[in-house]
Amino acid sequence: MNRVTNTTYITLDGYVEIRQYKWLYFIVLLTAYVLIICSNLSIVCIIVLYKELNKPMYIIIAALLVNSVFFSTNIYPKLLIDFLSEKQVISYPFCLMQLYMFYSLSFSELLLLAIMAFDRYVAICKPLRYPTIMRQATVRTLLVLAWLVPACHFAVQTAVSVNLKLCRLTVKAVFCNNGFTALYCAFPKIISIYGVMTITNIGICPLIFVLFSYTKILIVSCKSCGKVKKKAAQTCLPHLLVLFNFSLLIVYHGVVVRVASDLPNTFNFIMTIQIITCHPLFNPFIYGLKINAINKYVKIYTIPRLGKRFISPLIPDKI
Repeated sequence: MNRVTNTTYITLDGYVEIRQYKWLYFIVLLTAYVLIICSNLSIVCIIVLYKELNKPMYIIIAALLVNSVFFSTNIYPKLLIDFLSEKQVISYPFCLMQLYMFYSLSFSELLLLAIMAFDRYVAICKPLRYPTIMRQATVRTLLVLAWLVPACHFAVQTAVSVNLKLCRLTVKAVFCNNGFTALYCAFPKIISIYGVMTITNIGICPLIFVLFSYTKILIVSCKSCGKVKKKAAQTCLPHLLVLFNFSLLIVYHGVVVRVASDLPNTFNFIMTIQIITCHPLFNPFIYGLKINAINKYVKIYTIPRLGKRFISPLIPDKI
């Protein structure tokens, strides 16, 4: 086979009964995508509009939700097009881009969760130093690094993959994931080693830091008064739920990618759809319902006021 060109197409062979159920798939996934965009951006808008929420914790939450929007937009439009297409194919360059965005944004989310854990650690364990440590400039720098570091790490691997030779043109998936490496005739060992180093640096290390931070928070909370315990429970529980859900999905995805050929196609299809649907929908509902400061403004937006303000923007007169 010649070197890969822009005319090379990969067949996505992970769909199940697509001709029979394509309109059902399309409507369900389109609804999910609209809900993801609306729910995430609604919380982001609330955080941006209200001065009371212009604090480090809420800014980091807004960054997490924006990341979810980017993550979904990387997958859903192409997925919706494929449901209505005769052939489910993707060009090689676009596949590499989708693969790059998928893993870059996934690891950005993990780094954002680590920043959130650091914010909660400082707020609960070092409250007097919180204003000096978690300054606006510091938070902005951390957020930029959370997106920039994974992007740079995976850019190297993607750039090397561009000129690799393909021996297969069919992948058992509905979008490009790490199982795509099985299509190459030979995958350089140095890139595999680099991939392990990347996962360690921006995957395992942040996860260890998160576990350490919340362990310290738990220890401090147990030794403190009831007020501190209540604050810790109210602000940390939603983050722990999001982290637990995200970790399960990432672990599952990592396992399934390697054993996909041994599992029924229906099972792979259902679980893949859950991975790209549940987590982006899970985050805004957890943060909107479980964090009181955000929940208060969610109710303002969703429960119309009586009288002349029934259809006007529901922004409080005073914040």
